[in-house]
Amino acid sequence: MFPIYQFIIVLFLLIDFNIGTDIPLYTLNDTTLYFDIVLKDKVIGNLKATKNSKDNKIFYQSETAIKTRVIKNIEVNYKYDVTFENKVMKKADVVIDVNNKPHANTVTNWNSSQYQVIKNGKEEEVLETSIDYTTILLYFKEPVNIDLCYSEQDGSFNTIVALGEHSYKKINAKGKENIYYYKNGVLEKASIDGGLVKFEIIARN
Repeated sequence: MFPIYQFIIVLFLLIDFNIGTDIPLYTLNDTTLYFDIVLKDKVIGNLKATKNSKDNKIFYQSETAIKTRVIKNIEVNYKYDVTFENKVMKKADVVIDVNNKPHANTVTNWNSSQYQVIKNGKEEEVLETSIDYTTILLYFKEPVNIDLCYSEQDGSFNTIVALGEHSYKKINAKGKENIYYYKNGVLEKASIDGGLVKFEIIARN
């Protein structure tokens, strides 16, 4: 039988959640956003996303905590730390825990002329394409005229398709589709297709 915790992880990996550490004490243009994670009209988790700027660097963070029950209690925590410099991503670190135990870790580092992707301590890929838009930016910046979005979690590029009326479809490397809706340039809601189950991320007023 497919382990239930793996079932939960597969569903929530489609969301591309994201926290960070080592943020400077003095920052400018700070922004904090709060979202509820909703399954069948029930709030099962929350997401806090922050943006901090200093000089030519921008530090993006988010913390996601999910608690639900499918046969047994499941607790999933996502932590992303993403740093941009001069509008280009320099580093991304993604950590996922399940029931307070390490489940996955993906790191993307810029090394002079390319990105090295490391998954669970193993060097996976080298990317030579400059990255200027990633999934964590979907919370803060409407992807106007954006065709590609880097997934810090998967270490791959997703496709962005404009649907009109400030809504966008994100298609990941496995063909799964999520829809994002914006108001005044900031994410208002996202519909996540997990195959068997559909979730929503809803901004708090």
